[in-house]
Amino acid sequence: MTQLHQTQISLPSYPRGFHLITRHVVDALPELSEFGVGMLQVFIQHTSASLTINENADPDVRVDMETAANLICPENMPFVHTCEGPDDMPAHVKASFFGCQLQIPIRDGRLALGTWQGIYLCEHRNRGGSRRLVLTIQGMKA
Repeated sequence: MTQLHQTQISLPSYPRGFHLITRHVVDALPELSEFGVGMLQVFIQHTSASLTINENADPDVRVDMETAANLICPENMPFVHTCEGPDDMPAHVKASFFGCQLQIPIRDGRLALGTWQGIYLCEHRNRGGSRRLVLTIQGMKA
């Protein structure tokens, strides 16, 4: 029978950039070990930050991701929505590009991420503050 588990976590405030948060997610889900097979949905409740999966080993990848995102959507574009500062509208655009949720398979009580994969918080604001994630497991208990 399919089981569901859901929890919400608040991440610490991070500066603008791409931050590895896999450990925050896994630590918030001790129930993960009970599931033999399933899916974890990670959903961010914000419109100026996003989530992605990418390399978890070399921190240069995170720097390069920030550089590329800023080249794709620089702050000096002629945006109309500017009342919340020059980093706000580019943050909304980047959040739409990367997305607000991830689906990660669960196998034998663990996230079935690849060897070099990790979950990133993509903080697109200079000072975005704490970010909330809703973590939902759907699957079969072992």
